Amino acid sequence: MSTIRGVVVGHGNLAAALVDAVERIAGAGSGLVAVSNTDCDRGTLELRIAEAVEGGPAVVFIDMPSGSCLFAAMHRLVAVPGVRVVTGVNLAMLLEFVFNREGSVDDVVAQVVEVGARAVAAR
Repeated sequence: MSTIRGVVVGHGNLAAALVDAVERIAGAGSGLVAVSNTDCDRGTLELRIAEAVEGGPAVVFIDMPSGSCLFAAMHRLVAVPGVRVVTGVNLAMLLEFVFNREGSVDDVVAQVVEVGARAVAAR
């Protein structure tokens, strides 16, 4: 099995900031690519995402469970095998991905979603 690529898609500079934070914690070479919706229409955003995915296998992490970033990813990637889309990205989820991105895409997604959900809590 090949190493899974991670693509973080977000509004403004959010994706780049998340990737930067992961690399400050985990080191460079995280396997994550940041994609922003800044200064582009949906077609351009779709192209940016598709280029970052490079045909898969990949997990595309979206900042919100709705909106332009999700719509662009789903429209362009719906038929691409080995690519999954996860919404509501957070730092814990991305760190889990970076350290555990070998194996099947579905197994990796299940693990990162579980870790990401556990990271959201009221105290």
